[in-house]
Amino acid sequence: MARPQHPPWGPAAVLVCLLGLGRAIEIPMDPTIQNELSQPPTITKQSVKDHIVDPRDNILIECEAKGNPAPTFHWTRNSRFFNVAKDPRVSMRRRSGTLVIDFRSGGRPEEYEGEYQCFARNKFGTALSNRIRLQVSKSPLWPKENLDPVVVQEGAPLTLQCNPPPGLPSPVIFWMSSAMEPIAQDKRVSQGHNGDLYFSNVMAQDMQTDYSCNARFHFTHTIQQKNPFTLKVLTTRGVAERTPSFMYPQGTASSQMVLRGTDLLLECIASGVPTPDIAWYKKGGDLPSDKAKFENFNKALRIASVSEEDSGEYFCLASNKMGSTRHTISVRVKAAPYWLDEPQNLILAPGEDGRLVCRASGNPKPTVQWMVNGEPLQSAPPNPNREVAGDTIIFRDTQISSRAVYQCNTSNEHGYLLANAFVSVLDVPPRMLSPRNQLIRVILYNRTRLDCPFFGSPIPTLRWFKNGQGSNLDGGNYHVYENGSLEIRMIRKEDQGIYTCVATNILGKAENQVRLEVKDPTRIFRMPEDQVVKRGTTVQLECRVKHDPSLKLTVSWLKDDEPLYIGNRMKREDDSLTIFGVAERDQGSYTCFASTELDQDLAKAYLTVLADQTTPTNRLAALPKGRPDRPRDLELTDLAERSVRLTWIPGDDNNSPITDYVVQFEEDQFQPGVWHDHSKFPGSVNSAVLQLSPYVNYQFRVIAVNEVGSSHPSLPSERYRTSGAPPESNPSDVKGEGTRKNNMEITWTPMNATSAFGPNLRYIVKWRRRETRETWNNVTVWGSRYVVGQTPVYVPYEIRVQAENDFGKGPEPDTIIGYSGEDLPSAPRRFRVRQPNPEVINLEWDHPEHPNGILIGYTLRYVPFNGTKVGKQIVENFSPNQTKFTVQRADPVSRYRFTLSARTQVGSGEAVTEESPASPNEATPTAAPPTLAPTTVGATGTVSSADTPATAATTEATPIPIIPAVAPTTVAATTVTTTTTAVATTVESPPTTGTKTHESAPDEQSIWNVTVLPNSKWANITWKHNFGPGTDFVVEYTDSNHTKKTVPVKAQAQPVQLTDLYPGMTYTLRVYPRDNEGVSSTIITFMTSTAYTNNQADIATQGWFIGLMCAIALLVLILLIVCFIKRSRGGKYPVREKKDLPLGPEDPKEEDGSFDYSDEDNKPLQGSQTSLDGTIKQQESDDSLVDYGEGGEGQFNEDGSFIGQYTVRKDKDETEGNESSEATSPVNAIYSLA
Repeated sequence: MARPQHPPWGPAAVLVCLLGLGRAIEIPMDPTIQNELSQPPTITKQSVKDHIVDPRDNILIECEAKGNPAPTFHWTRNSRFFNVAKDPRVSMRRRSGTLVIDFRSGGRPEEYEGEYQCFARNKFGTALSNRIRLQVSKSPLWPKENLDPVVVQEGAPLTLQCNPPPGLPSPVIFWMSSAMEPIAQDKRVSQGHNGDLYFSNVMAQDMQTDYSCNARFHFTHTIQQKNPFTLKVLTTRGVAERTPSFMYPQGTASSQMVLRGTDLLLECIASGVPTPDIAWYKKGGDLPSDKAKFENFNKALRIASVSEEDSGEYFCLASNKMGSTRHTISVRVKAAPYWLDEPQNLILAPGEDGRLVCRASGNPKPTVQWMVNGEPLQSAPPNPNREVAGDTIIFRDTQISSRAVYQCNTSNEHGYLLANAFVSVLDVPPRMLSPRNQLIRVILYNRTRLDCPFFGSPIPTLRWFKNGQGSNLDGGNYHVYENGSLEIRMIRKEDQGIYTCVATNILGKAENQVRLEVKDPTRIFRMPEDQVVKRGTTVQLECRVKHDPSLKLTVSWLKDDEPLYIGNRMKREDDSLTIFGVAERDQGSYTCFASTELDQDLAKAYLTVLADQTTPTNRLAALPKGRPDRPRDLELTDLAERSVRLTWIPGDDNNSPITDYVVQFEEDQFQPGVWHDHSKFPGSVNSAVLQLSPYVNYQFRVIAVNEVGSSHPSLPSERYRTSGAPPESNPSDVKGEGTRKNNMEITWTPMNATSAFGPNLRYIVKWRRRETRETWNNVTVWGSRYVVGQTPVYVPYEIRVQAENDFGKGPEPDTIIGYSGEDLPSAPRRFRVRQPNPEVINLEWDHPEHPNGILIGYTLRYVPFNGTKVGKQIVENFSPNQTKFTVQRADPVSRYRFTLSARTQVGSGEAVTEESPASPNEATPTAAPPTLAPTTVGATGTVSSADTPATAATTEATPIPIIPAVAPTTVAATTVTTTTTAVATTVESPPTTGTKTHESAPDEQSIWNVTVLPNSKWANITWKHNFGPGTDFVVEYTDSNHTKKTVPVKAQAQPVQLTDLYPGMTYTLRVYPRDNEGVSSTIITFMTSTAYTNNQADIATQGWFIGLMCAIALLVLILLIVCFIKRSRGGKYPVREKKDLPLGPEDPKEEDGSFDYSDEDNKPLQGSQTSLDGTIKQQESDDSLVDYGEGGEGQFNEDGSFIGQYTVRKDKDETEGNESSEATSPVNAIYSLA
C-alpha cells in the first residue's frame, strides 16, 4: 500500500489555539528561540504535597523551574523565610531550587519536619511551588504484653484484636502463627480492614495453632510481631444453630465519608451457625458493575474512584438457614478541589486582549484566591489594564509592563490546588521553524500533508502558493489546518511542484519552500497463481512488478509468512521464482513482496504438491473427447472475515485437458437460488482463495471447462456467512428529474447483495436547493426512488444518496445536481413583425421571461388571409437559439397572421399572435358571422372551428380555421376542433425537427395523443402509448371542486367512457400506467356541455327563417282583414250544445249549462295563464287556444246579453245550426301556425 511521507520536522510544531479573549502561544522548543525570547519563570518539577522521607537517608525536597533569564530560588518553612546559607546541613543544587539536607555529619531528621514552599524568580515575575509537608517515617515497636489464653465456647463468635502501633505511613497487617505459617482464611475466619481477625463461629480445630498479628513498615522494611494468642475451645456434644448477627460494624446502621477519586471500602462481618453468606445492595439502584469489586469472601465491597453518583445508602445482608439480618451504611462523597479550567500561560502581542480563568469544583465548594508574583492580588500595585471578575482576570490593551506570574489557589476543608500562569507580552516578527527547501516524495493518488511550522507574535497568518504564483491554496483538493499545515486530499501528477508557505504579521513576514515530487505506485500486475504440481516436477511462480523508475525496487519472497531461504533447488529472478524438483516440503503459501522506500505491494499463491501417480501406457491418443465431469467434494478452509479458501477434486477431463474452472456463488437474501460468477481460475489449480463481501451467506459451486465445453456444476458447498460491516460504497446512477412541474423524482441503482455489507440496507436521501444553500432535507428510503413534492418549477437541487445498514453508514456520497419538473414556458417576449418590402416579412422575438425548463425550440404557425378568405396554415419549428425568421410572400395582396410559442420537454407554452401590417391599398375585410367559442384546455395550441362532422383532430391534420369576428381562445399543447355535435380534445406530442408537424412515437416509454370527446354527462377517452401489450392503465380526472376520481383500464380497452360527469363543469385529466405512476400523460383540461344546450347556430340569423317569418306575418295580416270584414257585417253565431268541458268547481253556470263572460278581454281562457306583461303563455297541458273555436272576443247583443256559447273541441266534427261559418280568431291562427 502506498503511504504518504511527512518530513521529520520533529517537535518543532506550533500549538495555536483560541483561549477566551486571547490566543495562547506555546513557546517552541527550538533552543535558538528559547534563548532569545524573554519568559517569566515556570515551575517544571516539585515534590509531592505530603512528602514522607526515610530517616536513614538524606532529605531531598525538589524544586526546578525554567525562564529567561534563568530564575533564582528561595524557600519558606512554615510560612517564614528559610535561610539556607545559615544551616551547614542544608544546601541547594546548582541552577536548581532543590534542597538537600545531609545527615552524614549528624543531626536528627525530625528537626526539619514542617511545611516548605519554593519561590522561583526572575525580573518578569515569581512562580510558587505547592506547600510541601515534610514528615519523617516512623516505625514504633510493639508494646510488650502477656496474653492469657482465650477461652471460647464452640460455635461462639470471636474477635482477635491486633491494635498495631501507629506508624507513618500506616503498616501492612497480616496474621501468622508463631511458626511463621500464614493463617488460612475463608468465609468463616477472615481478617478485617482494621487488622483484627474475626471468627464467625469457633470450631474445635481452631485450637491447633496460635495466632500472631504482624505489622510490616514500608520505609524501614521491617516486620514486627505481636505476642501470639492461644485459643481454648470448650466443646459440646452439639453446636446450637444461630441466626446471623454483625460483628463489624455493630448495630443496624452506620455512615461513612469518602473523598471523590479515592476507593470506597465497605465491610460487613457477621457471626452465626452455620456461617452466614454476605450479599451487597444499593438502595434505589444497582451497584456500579464497571468499578465495583467484592473482596474478603464477599465481606467487603470496594468501589474504585468514587464520584458524586456513588453517594447513597448501601446495605449488606447476612443470611443462613436460620434467618437473615441487614446493616445499612450511608455513604457521603465529598471532594477536595479539582480543576474545571486550570489557568494557562498567556502570551500576547502589545495591545491585545486576553484572560486567565481559574475554575475548580469540590464539596464543599472551594474558594478562589488570586496572587501575583507570590503576593495577594489585593496588596499588589494597581493595574488599569487588569480586571478581576471572580475566577477570571481580564486583560485589556496589554503592554510590556503587564508581564507577571499569577497564582490561583483554590481550597476547601479537604485540600487545595495551586496553579501558576504567567502573562508575557512579546513583539516578535514571523520566523520559520523547519529546514528550508524540504523535498517531499509521495505516491500518486495518496493523501499527504505539507507542514510549515512557524512562530511570531502577534500570531502570524499563513498562506500557501504553488510555483510562486496564483491565489492562496485552500478549498477543493486542498485544506489548510489551523497550525498552517497544507493537506492535499488526493495527489495527482499535476500537483507536483514547489509549494511556498508565507507567514505574515504586522512586524513582517517569513517564507519557506517545499518541493513535492509525485511518484508512480508500486504494483504487482502479474501475480503468482495457485498451482497443483506433482512431486519432482519444476514449478515457476511469476511476480511481475511495475514501479516508479526513480525509486529502488526490492522483491523478496516469503513462505508461510516467513522469509524464504533460497537453496540450490530454487532460482530467484527479477520477475519469478523457480523451484526445481518439487518436494512435499515445498507445499505451502508463497508471498511475493515488492517494496520501495515509499510504498509496497504483495501477492500470495498456494502451492500444492501431489504424490507420484502411474500413468497407463496403453492409452490411445485418439480416444473420443468430451466435456469434463463435474468437480466434487468441495471444501471450505482458512475461514477469514473477508476471504475463504475453496478446494475441490477435479472430475475426469474426458480426454480433453481442463483449461479453466469457474467458481460461482449464490446468496439467500437478495436473490436466493440465482447463481452468479465469482471468479475464474486456470485448469491447473484445484484450490483458490476467494475474496468475499461482508454479511453474505455464501454457497459455492465449481464448473470445469475444456475445449469441448463446460461440465455440469458441482454440488454446492456448505454455506459460509461473513460478518457484517458498514457499506463501503454508495448506490450508483443517482439522478434527479421532475415527472411533474411541482416535483422531483430521485432515483438510483440499488446495491446488490455483495455491496450491502449488512442487514436492513437502506438509503439516506438528502436534497436541498442549490442556489439557496439551505439546510439539507433528508429521508430514509428502502426502495430505489423518492419523489420530492411541492418544488418550484425547474430549479437545480443538490442530491446525495448514502447507503446505510445496521452496522453503520457508508462513505460520504458525491453530490449530484438534479432538476425539478419542467412546466410550459411563458410566451416569447417582444414578438415583432416587420415588412421592409412587399415580398418579405421579417419576424423577431426574444426568449421567454420564464422558460420553466430546457427550451427545445419554437413553433411558428402562420396563415394567409384576405378578408374572409383564409389560406392553408403553415407550421415551422425552430431551434432554441433561433430568434429570427424571414417569410417570403407568395401572394403580395394577402396579409399573414402569425402565432409563436416556445417549447420545453413538457410541450408548447403560451402563444403570442401578431399580424403583418396591412398594405395601403388593401380593402377592409368583411367580418364573417361569429362562431361558437372554442373549448379551452389546460395547455396552449391552435383553436379552429369547422362545420364538418365531429372528428378528433390529430397532429397529422393541420386544421384550417375560419377567421371569427372575435379572436379565438388560445390553449396549450392541444388542438381543439369545435363542431355542431361534440368537442374533441387531442394532446400532441412535441413536434419533431422539420417544417411540418407530424406525430412519431417517443423513444422512451410514454403516453401521448390523449383525446377527449365530452358530452354533458359523459366523455370518451382515447390515447396512444408504447408500453407492452399487457399494460393496464389508470385514468385520473378531477373536477373544479377538487374531487379526484380514478378509473382502472384493462389492457387494449379503449375507448374509455367516463360517466356521472356534471354538465357545464371543467375537468382535468391524465393517464398513467397502473404500475408506474411516475410516467404520465400531459394534464388535459376539458369542459362538459351544459344541459339542454342547442348546439345549432343561432336560427335568428338564418335567411330561410327570416323569409318564413315574413310569410307568416303576411298570412296573419290577411286573416285579420277577413275577420274585421266579417265582424263589421254584424252576423250572429250559432250556439253549440254544451259539451263536457272541465269547468272549475266554483263556476256558477255549471248546473244550467250556460257560461256568461262578464269581461272577455280581461278574463283568461281555461287552460291559459296571464303573464306579468299581460300576454298569454302556452301551458304544457293539452288544452290551448288551438283547441277552441272562439278566441278572446265574445259576442253580445245590444242589451249586453251573451249570444255565443262556449264551443266544443276542434277535433270533434259535431256542429249545430247552419248559420254562417265560424270565424277564425287571430290568436288561434297564430298559435296554429307555430
